[in-house]
Amino acid sequence: MSRYVVGVDLGTLSGRAVVVDVADGTERGAAVHPYRHGVLTQRLPDGPPLPPQWALQDPADHREVLRSAVPAAVRAAGIDPADVIGIGLDATSCTVLPTLADGTPLAELPALRGRPHAWPKLWKHHADQAHADRINALARDRGEPWLARYGGRVSAEWQLAKALAVLTEDPEVFDRADRWIETADWLVWQLCGRETRNASAAGFKGLRQDGRHPAPDFLAALHPRLPELLAKVDGPVAAPAARSGGLTDAAARWTGLPVGTAVAVGAIDAHVTAAAARAVRPGRMLAVLGTSTCLIMNSDDCHEVPGICGVVRDGVTAGRWGYEAGQSGVGDIFAWYVDRVLPASYAQEAHRRGVSAYELLDALAADQPVGGHGLLALDWHSGNRSVLMDHELSGVLVGLTLATRPEEIWRALLEATAFGARTVVEAFTAAGVPVDELTAAGGLTGNRLLLRCYADVLRRPLHVLDTDHPAARGAAIHAAVAAGAYPDVESASDVMGAPHRETWYPDPARAAAYDDLYAEYRALHDHFGRGGTDVLHRLHALRARVTP
Repeated sequence: MSRYVVGVDLGTLSGRAVVVDVADGTERGAAVHPYRHGVLTQRLPDGPPLPPQWALQDPADHREVLRSAVPAAVRAAGIDPADVIGIGLDATSCTVLPTLADGTPLAELPALRGRPHAWPKLWKHHADQAHADRINALARDRGEPWLARYGGRVSAEWQLAKALAVLTEDPEVFDRADRWIETADWLVWQLCGRETRNASAAGFKGLRQDGRHPAPDFLAALHPRLPELLAKVDGPVAAPAARSGGLTDAAARWTGLPVGTAVAVGAIDAHVTAAAARAVRPGRMLAVLGTSTCLIMNSDDCHEVPGICGVVRDGVTAGRWGYEAGQSGVGDIFAWYVDRVLPASYAQEAHRRGVSAYELLDALAADQPVGGHGLLALDWHSGNRSVLMDHELSGVLVGLTLATRPEEIWRALLEATAFGARTVVEAFTAAGVPVDELTAAGGLTGNRLLLRCYADVLRRPLHVLDTDHPAARGAAIHAAVAAGAYPDVESASDVMGAPHRETWYPDPARAAAYDDLYAEYRALHDHFGRGGTDVLHRLHALRARVTP
């Protein structure tokens, strides 16, 4: 009898479900459900406007993916739901929300629906940098030993900075919150009626190291009431692909799957993608190229890598040290350029040719010689995640002339994200974590100019994953382990992981030219990001003062 698993991926703008054959990893069916509210950056639904750098989501949008996409994927697969033995789920992180003790989101309480801090704060919510700065300064002053595990800096995207913002700016919401929980863990709770915390998010985003969160006296030094957070985040922590429980009666009705179907512990989207990419063994780095970029690795050893997002035991797979680094904006930068900057004449030309604006720009930029545009950009439009961990930094573009064309700016932006990735890879190798193999996955792998650029800039072969739903496939692999079909993620990944669609190899001449351009990128990077000038922070502060 055939056996199947379902993987569910809750992304930034939509959720998707995929049905995968346990025996060989064949994807049998899939469905995508766009969020009704997408990302809330301007105002709450029927509520007040939001300040700059806020990014919220509606928990009802996430719950609806389980009700819509899962049964739709099973129908598309044409299988008997009774043959599904497990379901796994991942979400963006740190996307965290406050709830009551029974799991009800505070955003769904009528009295709190108009309060922004009651809503889930998306990973790209960058309004809490000042709180992250306080955390970092205090941790450095006290010599907190866990800080080095996070490259020496805690991110404004993570749990503690967001919680401190709630306590400081809306203490009533903090008081009403019985639980403070990652979206992936909250959704698993909805599926099986049992709260578990996944070790990956608890470690990478919750600062949980060696079985402990930051000490109460450290939290009290930030705010006298902040130690109360520990009770809100306390709970059973489980390693990746562990079984959290079985589907409840209600969840079985939502999903159309049998009651008791194994539910895997929640996971971070980029981390489960490593299983889909067969990139969970040491030395294999996965680059998930999407709205942002996550760079994921496993190792048998713990190394402190300056500027990365963290190293966590059981962070990617059970029994190994998982590493994460990343870039806050990649696809977001490209979308910004096309949506906000590109001249109307280019959009009209793309329409005339029957292609997208992205495809037109790629075609016009493809034959430019490396450095021929005379431009250099910093990929900080959404701040810097690695290796500076500073979300008050902003984008920079230098070298403009009156002759500069839109496609030249486009190529400079593509190259900037590749230079940012090279900065991260070099940080790993300098710290003793070798990168022997690099695989790319995610929505941006359809951009062939971008892939060519990455291979040349990084000076290494770039394998490209052949699946439309890499994170959902990885969540399905975790589900297979949780259901007992495989003993661990590595063995399941070997069988159920996706093949490579293609491999891009660096061109020696272009790579040598990019070395020269990258040296200039590093000079610009350090000037604006490491103290050569503080102008980007001063501009950020000025904007905050004058924005209503």
